[in-house]
Amino acid sequence: MGTNILGPGQARSRPEIADGDGLEIIVGSRGSALALWQTEWVVNALRQQADAPRYRIQVIKTRGDMTQSSHMPLTQLGDKALFVAELERALLAGAVDLTIQPMNDRALVEAEQVLTALQPIDMAVHSLKDLPSQLTPGLTIAAIPEREDARDVLISRSGKKLDELPEGARVGTSSLRRQAQLLHRRPDLRIVQIRGNIDTRIRKALAADGPDAVVLAAAGVHRLGLSEVICEYFPFDVMMPAVGQGALAVETRAVDERIRHLVMAIDHLPTRCAVAAERAVLLALGAGCLVPVGAHAEFDAQTGMLWLQAIVARPDGRELLRASCRGPADKPEALGRAVAADLLAQGASAILRQARP
Repeated sequence: MGTNILGPGQARSRPEIADGDGLEIIVGSRGSALALWQTEWVVNALRQQADAPRYRIQVIKTRGDMTQSSHMPLTQLGDKALFVAELERALLAGAVDLTIQPMNDRALVEAEQVLTALQPIDMAVHSLKDLPSQLTPGLTIAAIPEREDARDVLISRSGKKLDELPEGARVGTSSLRRQAQLLHRRPDLRIVQIRGNIDTRIRKALAADGPDAVVLAAAGVHRLGLSEVICEYFPFDVMMPAVGQGALAVETRAVDERIRHLVMAIDHLPTRCAVAAERAVLLALGAGCLVPVGAHAEFDAQTGMLWLQAIVARPDGRELLRASCRGPADKPEALGRAVAADLLAQGASAILRQARP
């Protein structure tokens, strides 16, 4: 579990998980260095509760993981929980107690088989951005911990920022959202498809035969202790992040009150409200995580309001629509729908129809 796949000195040490007495909770996770770090962080936070049960992490390989080395663009793999379907199947079967995922939109491709024996599990940890805007029936997001940095970053071999890259520079990304915004600012760039875990993409960017730069989520780079390779943090007016970027989602079975109660202790209400507004934009637009949509909401503690911004763009960057609005934090879905309505009034439907694979 503590294997350092980045090489000596490159990865931040992961949080330790101590053994407790009593009930054992099985937590489902993908097997990448980042996914395991996130899952172990969540489990460690849960262990701070009084009379905490024992936790055991079960690694489950997803269809997205199995296709990482195929170089196939994500847009050709479908838009239905690419990185979460197998975790959710194990969760619904009672095979993993907890599934921890990072939060964007859940691109699901039907798994060819369940890759682990269906032994009961109760939770799963995800990157929130990987979760589709509509949750799988029977499951719920029991906790959303406080969000990390939601911005995207540039990592370049030369150390240059985006506007300093030479004309025709090759920039790696598998995201249509990033591609569209890069080309909107720099139409001369050559976008190259790049997949793999974060450490793999960084290695490719720094290699002599790799792209001139790559764009990644700041949160993942930070969590792996690799911040020193970041050349530029993008402001939201240059690169709007994915819905839920930087946040984690702890998913459980909706009917399992015992597990939900355990997990709720690490829920961060401001982050939950902000992410709910962002996801409402995606749902109202009828878009998935593989189309060029970005959104970000910020909570103002003094006013109790959310400031929500969103974009819809053509993949070639020639057209980019923006909308923003303020609204009460206790009505995030209404705020998301209002921003989506603004985008639709500007012509977002036509852009999204063209962008869908």
